[in-house]
Amino acid sequence: MRKFLFAVLLLLGLYFLSTRFTEVEQVAETLQRGDKKWIVLAIGLHFVWLVNIAATFRSCYRLLGLDETIERLLLLSLGANFVNVIAPAAGVSGLAVFISDSRARGKPTGRVTSAAALSIAYDYLAFIVVLGLGLTVLIRRDRLGAAEITASLVMVAIASVFATLLWTGMRSGDKLGEVLAWMARPVNRLLRPIRKRDYLSEDNAREFAREVADGLAIARKAPRGAILLPAALALSKQALLISILFMVFMAFGQAFSVGTLVASYAIGYLFVIVSPTPSGIGFVEGAMTLALTTLRVPLTAATIITLAYRVITLWLTLLYGMIAMRWIGRQPTAPESGQPGS
Repeated sequence: MRKFLFAVLLLLGLYFLSTRFTEVEQVAETLQRGDKKWIVLAIGLHFVWLVNIAATFRSCYRLLGLDETIERLLLLSLGANFVNVIAPAAGVSGLAVFISDSRARGKPTGRVTSAAALSIAYDYLAFIVVLGLGLTVLIRRDRLGAAEITASLVMVAIASVFATLLWTGMRSGDKLGEVLAWMARPVNRLLRPIRKRDYLSEDNAREFAREVADGLAIARKAPRGAILLPAALALSKQALLISILFMVFMAFGQAFSVGTLVASYAIGYLFVIVSPTPSGIGFVEGAMTLALTTLRVPLTAATIITLAYRVITLWLTLLYGMIAMRWIGRQPTAPESGQPGS
């Protein structure tokens, strides 16, 4: 069943790429117009960013008393990024990769889920810091519009809901279970006419919440250094993405200021999270190009820089993710001592 699900995900990924072949071809041609030295450096830094993601997950794993190799977490995080693109849900859909792997390998599912959820929460908090800097630049240059304000409010709302769920889980597994059961009810009401039965089990939601709460309880007792390390890594992930954008600017010989770099990145990443399309495809390109032009970057240069940046941070990540999913799906299950969810 697990291999079947991985096969379905890969087919969805291939379908996703086939429907966007023209875009992939366009951005590939765009990259060829840049300085190869800076493009290669940007691609190399992109891989460092991917390893940084795995390191963030590892720090969250250790925060909850789990141990996993950086290589395994790199595969899982690549797979999670792939799932987040083809089945977007504010970065949460990728959790399924970690949950599936934990069950197959006999890891405590609740703690693994808690660790992955904490990593997402750290990412949100780190980006909110960068978003604040970016919005400050736009305000100072009198370039902040209604679209940026609305998207920022949506982003803060998503992060607040996520943080509230984690905080509730830290305080009480029973309360988190009631919240998840309450969230399952409208989904069941919506799908019951089609499926003729409940799609989500409220009892399973409560049991899952207790498992997650057990994992989060360990995080509450962790030393301050262990809590701050994932935060530092999450901030460094944002810095690496901004550095990739810097290298793209250099590749195409476009002048810029630090403020332009931070503000355009913040708006682009903001729409990755809040847009209704997978990884913000279409929305990010438009919003980032518009942000660059309002910051006095010529339209042609803004378009090329945005496309080149996206091919490195989106399409290259998607390619790595497809390879990772094939590798994960092929690996045999090897349950360890202890039962899932323990």
